[in-house]
Amino acid sequence: MAVQSVSLVKECLIRTKYKEGTSSLYRMFLEVFSSSPDMRKIAQAVEVLRNGGIIIYPTDTIYGLGCDIHNKKAIERLCLLKNIPVKKANFSFICSNLSHLSQFSKSISTPTYRVLNSNLPGPFTFILEASREVPKLIMRNKKTVGIRVPDHPICQLLLQEFGSPIISTSLPESEDVEESTIPDVIYDHYGKRVDAMLSAGVGGTESSTVVDCTSGEFEILRQGKGNLLM
Repeated sequence: MAVQSVSLVKECLIRTKYKEGTSSLYRMFLEVFSSSPDMRKIAQAVEVLRNGGIIIYPTDTIYGLGCDIHNKKAIERLCLLKNIPVKKANFSFICSNLSHLSQFSKSISTPTYRVLNSNLPGPFTFILEASREVPKLIMRNKKTVGIRVPDHPICQLLLQEFGSPIISTSLPESEDVEESTIPDVIYDHYGKRVDAMLSAGVGGTESSTVVDCTSGEFEILRQGKGNLLM
């Protein structure tokens, strides 16, 4: 079968009977190239998010799982997929730029903002004090939230078109590197459990570096990709 035909078959693979209200979604493999992105396919991924679906999407670190941060049922589905009790979920979310910081975090000091501005977009998750705008299902009993601004063109287009942050969490752990980096392998393994995959080539193997900013200092909780600029 020709490559183009395979792509079309994957894109329209299965109509699934997942329902959110009266909406039904398709399971889709949406291949997008960073050099010449197909906005139609990005719009399809955005429609999935708006209808309460879960997607796999590229970032500047590893492929992630995401959904609308305001959709309770979608977050519950995501917890089920990752085999995590909703009460113990510890999700971060991704934004297209720093403008969301004032909405989802409490006041940020000038030194902290300078560090964030120097490192974002980039492969970092910054832990900040959460504002009341952060959905309760994400916070639970926490008072902090992890926020990312990825430096990846397709991820940026997705966020800009969606117009709101989405959940940022990794695929379920696997000892097979291909299951977390090769789009076709990722989709073969996880495609039946999500509503769409936005593919943009081979993904990375390093997670983001997690930095806690809540004390006024910058404590690296997890060293991943990237070196923090101070």
